[in-house]
Amino acid sequence: MSKKYNVFGIGNAIVDIVTEVDHDFFEKNGIEKGVMTLVDEKRQLELMKVIDMQKSKMSGGGSAGNTVVAINQFGGKSFYACLVAHDTLGKFFLDDLKRNGVDTALKHENCPEGHSGRCLVMTSPDAHRTMNTFLGVSSFLSPEHVDEAAIKESTYVYLEGYLVASPKGLEAMKEAKRIAQENNVEVALTFSDPSMVKYFSKQMEEVVGTGVDLLFCNDEEAMIFTGTSSVQEAREKLRQVARCFVITLGANGALVFDGDTFIQIEPNKVQAIDTNGAGDMFAGAFLYAITHGHSYADAGKLASLASSRVVAQWGPRLEPAQAKAILGDLIAQA
Repeated sequence: MSKKYNVFGIGNAIVDIVTEVDHDFFEKNGIEKGVMTLVDEKRQLELMKVIDMQKSKMSGGGSAGNTVVAINQFGGKSFYACLVAHDTLGKFFLDDLKRNGVDTALKHENCPEGHSGRCLVMTSPDAHRTMNTFLGVSSFLSPEHVDEAAIKESTYVYLEGYLVASPKGLEAMKEAKRIAQENNVEVALTFSDPSMVKYFSKQMEEVVGTGVDLLFCNDEEAMIFTGTSSVQEAREKLRQVARCFVITLGANGALVFDGDTFIQIEPNKVQAIDTNGAGDMFAGAFLYAITHGHSYADAGKLASLASSRVVAQWGPRLEPAQAKAILGDLIAQA
């Protein structure tokens, strides 16, 4: 029996404010470069005063949010569990989900008072992205926002690693995983960012628990989580907690484990402009592919191609027409 949704995603609802900064901006403003840092609203407003807001671009974001949108752009169907406030940014975020065909249980008129989450995405000339995130009401995402009926109607549940930073978010992840496992729904997890594995290792281990069906991580996250110093060592330890997994390797492509075989995914050489959203796009393209009859090897090829197109432009997402063209390119190569 076919399910209504390919993927049920759960994560922070964030509106991205994407801006370009110089190399010395980080040291000058006391920012740790290359990672996601949670900040309070006061700190974020201070930073917004020293960047050029006129040249900044606003877009729907959030790690899992980007992934479920990508799935839909390729032709899949997703549901997103998240939380926004009854404010302008909240409406912007929900309208963006609707425009991309992503279902959610949220209605703007029923959203809580307060401020919706926003992320200042600072891209430096070396194409690295540094994020300072104010979660707003998203920090109150909890088990009550987990839609059991939607999970039962999904092939995969996709858990965003950033949620481990919030006690309520952690409980929501565990609840979504519990419902999925009780209803034979596959569980996928992304570590999201090295800082989540480094500073919230205990919480991440709680989510992983006895294991997940599919894990997405990059090489740095894989080594931090497993306490190893090489991808070779890390991949062996990951086999103990993930039935299948993907380790993205930046400019060196990716390593896919399909539960039986290790598959090396070749990179697509591009001039990187902005790495924001590359991992989210990889996961979205990969999940779309494996829920539409493609092999793990072909899913890796599609994901690699899609993420290479994302880093070659500004912003974490493609346009729907771009996604369809990438899919056409892959089919033509087959």
